[in-house]
Amino acid sequence: MTAYAIAHIRPETMNEDILTYIETIQSTMDPFGGRFLVHGKEAEVLEGPFPSTVVMIGFPDLETARAWYASDAYQAILPLRTDHIPGEVILVEGVPADYDATKTAAGLRAAAGL
Repeated sequence: MTAYAIAHIRPETMNEDILTYIETIQSTMDPFGGRFLVHGKEAEVLEGPFPSTVVMIGFPDLETARAWYASDAYQAILPLRTDHIPGEVILVEGVPADYDATKTAAGLRAAAGL
């Protein structure tokens, strides 16, 4: 099942390290089938505060996403970003193509006795 690496980052100023990170990250993702789904776009905020930028990368599955993040190639460039851009990064598994939220709600109702 598809998995996603999602970064909620707050870039402040551009510098040589950040540019090198951006220039290099794709080559760390390629062996793992990673591809940018969102990169460098401003979010349209509909609810709550959101003073940041979103980056989202898709991977074939959660195990592959974990392997990419832990890879020597990515770990080698990671400080180029983390030393200059505060933020949070998560990995999350997607839902299948036939996912139906009404079935999830029914299961939650049953489990809660509602």
